[in-house]
Amino acid sequence: MKSVHVVISGRVQGVWYRAWTEGEAAGRGLNGWVRNRSDGTVEAVFSGTETEVAAMLDACKTGPRLASVKEVVFEPCDPPPQGFTKRPSE
Repeated sequence: MKSVHVVISGRVQGVWYRAWTEGEAAGRGLNGWVRNRSDGTVEAVFSGTETEVAAMLDACKTGPRLASVKEVVFEPCDPPPQGFTKRPSE
């Protein structure tokens, strides 16, 4: 199992990025969460098989149709609880 903390920057708020992330992560069987941050970025934690986490990180580089992703930065982290949720904005 692999767990990563991710920060996505670019035009990623107001374009359904959180809802898209929740659907993509749940479809891949990942655990974790996603939320908007006050600095305009989106923050997430993904946990699952190394293959599925890597695929999710690749998908985050594009995001939903209206997004314009500038950068996806991630680092290892502790595993989150089971399931995937949208958290309130920070």
